[in-house]
Amino acid sequence: MPAQLQLLSPATTSAPANGAFAAPAHAERADTSAHRGSALERRARLTARLAKLAAAGYLAPLARQVGSLGGCARPIRMTGHRTRLDAATGQILDHLDTRHLPAGELLLRCGNRRTTRCPACSNVYRYDTYQLIAAGLRGGKTVPTSVSTHPRVFATLTAPGFGPVHNQPGATPCTCGTRHADTDPLLGTPLNPQRYDYTGAVLWNAHAPALWARFTTHLRREIAHAAGLTQRTLRHHATLSYAKVAEYQKRGQIHFHTVIRIDGPTGPTSTPPAWATTALLDHAVRAAAKRTRVQHQRLSGAGEDNRAQVPEPSVFRFGRQIDIRAIRSTDFTGDTPVTDRHVAAYIAKYATKGAETTTRTLDRRLRFLAELAQHDLTDHARRMIHTAWHLGTQSQHAHLRLRQWAHMLGFRGHFSTRTRHYSTTLTYLRAERTAWRTRQDDATAASTPTDPALVGRHAGQGPTCEGQPVTDRHSDRADLNAGHTDPGPGHRTGHHERHGRSGDADTTLVISHWQYAGTGLLPELAHLADLLAATPRPRPEQPSRPRRARRSGDPAGHTTDPLTTAVQTGAIA
Repeated sequence: MPAQLQLLSPATTSAPANGAFAAPAHAERADTSAHRGSALERRARLTARLAKLAAAGYLAPLARQVGSLGGCARPIRMTGHRTRLDAATGQILDHLDTRHLPAGELLLRCGNRRTTRCPACSNVYRYDTYQLIAAGLRGGKTVPTSVSTHPRVFATLTAPGFGPVHNQPGATPCTCGTRHADTDPLLGTPLNPQRYDYTGAVLWNAHAPALWARFTTHLRREIAHAAGLTQRTLRHHATLSYAKVAEYQKRGQIHFHTVIRIDGPTGPTSTPPAWATTALLDHAVRAAAKRTRVQHQRLSGAGEDNRAQVPEPSVFRFGRQIDIRAIRSTDFTGDTPVTDRHVAAYIAKYATKGAETTTRTLDRRLRFLAELAQHDLTDHARRMIHTAWHLGTQSQHAHLRLRQWAHMLGFRGHFSTRTRHYSTTLTYLRAERTAWRTRQDDATAASTPTDPALVGRHAGQGPTCEGQPVTDRHSDRADLNAGHTDPGPGHRTGHHERHGRSGDADTTLVISHWQYAGTGLLPELAHLADLLAATPRPRPEQPSRPRRARRSGDPAGHTTDPLTTAVQTGAIA
């Protein structure tokens, strides 16, 4: 074990750095100043330990390893080793052992898409989603640019009403008689909670995935009917491609934002038929949304909080508000303000949000209903969770698994889906980013002196392997994913990787063994991450530009050229 980890006392490692297991309310100190003083004392102790690590020469490699996480809030810690061999000669190309890493463990980004769980990883996920949606609208990322000429629309499918709620109906005030601000907590809450159909609201969320699947089936039928074809022969003329994301409204109901496109018979690489137009696609989407029905049997008056009698059987459908807009491109210009950048940014924004961002509910599953007492929830969200929890005990709703998805207000489907031919994949985007980082790190390593006397602790680096500093910056996920699963637990052995990163051989044999060590940084490393995040980074030097002559009427000498404005994702309602 590295010497720097011996400074960690069991008292400090027992408490996570992010305060997930905070002290209960009855144990909090009444004196605020004393509590602030204890926090300062804790920071002073952590700073003193970092000073000891700096004196031992371990602070610089620790800072590099923690900085490679990109600000991940709850990284995953792994222990083990990985060895890459030349499959032809058996020569060891490189070896990675977590005992030789600065932190003693391999630190991996959590990769969580939720903004409330990890803002740094959710930003990366949002950027990848933007590229994925944009590639299906304007090309790029293995998608031909000719896809921008295909007919496509941006559609929004909403949920029906289950009772009047506080809203912002435009220029007129709400039904309650007041004009609600955007931050008003009353928005989305029922006007009369006793008469609100909480049972229907939760069950509609639970059946929303089935509604979407049924909608795509009806959409293909409507397109074939409008083109004068049968559904079986439609695939020989055109292909339906789409990408959708699920968003929570303030009242806690799911609605879908989707990009729908008509391609040729082989996908985006082929030209769509002449009858495929934006008007035809608009008509098909509206007709399919009106025809979509999902039937479910439930008892009359089910749920303790819902006293209204509900007819049997229950039929779920989309709401009457359906918004469909043509996406502007080089061939489809018109007056619509919706462009491919607007749509991609709008969908990417909601790819990292869940029910917790709009309805102030939970972002993790409940083990017991009594856990709700520890969270600050609105009465509306708490009542929907209670309804989902109690409906999960009834036999006719057992297949919906409402207790497992009570924190999602009953919705148990994928928040984002797409067809195979829409565009690229998130796996491809992540692989390209990893390959770019690998090239950057290999170029840096090539310029690093390989003399063992010049590398290592003297240069502020960690332990080295074959003259190169051991790091998990660019190959952390690749190291874990490489290898076939061995019969033993936690082992991965015998994987042949084409075009290995190290060496010139065509195949590389990877032998690895990894074991989960925990989640979250240790207190010292968490304090170091906070210091690195608070340290301002130096700006890159910009080339000097010649000053422009001052113009009359502009005493400060500022240019009067128009500025390029950023994409406003809120342009789409």
